[in-house]
Amino acid sequence: MRAWQVERRKRTRHLIELGGLVVKAGIMELTGDDRMMLYGALLWMADKLQSDRGEHARAL
Repeated sequence: MRAWQVERRKRTRHLIELGGLVVKAGIMELTGDDRMMLYGALLWMADKLQSDRGEHARAL
């Protein structure tokens, strides 16, 4: 298998695992599988983590 194929499979597995976390957290049910709402929530979370209160958000 070529190196780029190995890297692509690693990336794919990583993305699948991240999606699994969304499902395990119950977020899909809470949003009604609304991907725009999910994306907005992730953007909101990223904004909070990058803010001056990011450490507080991480502690929560």
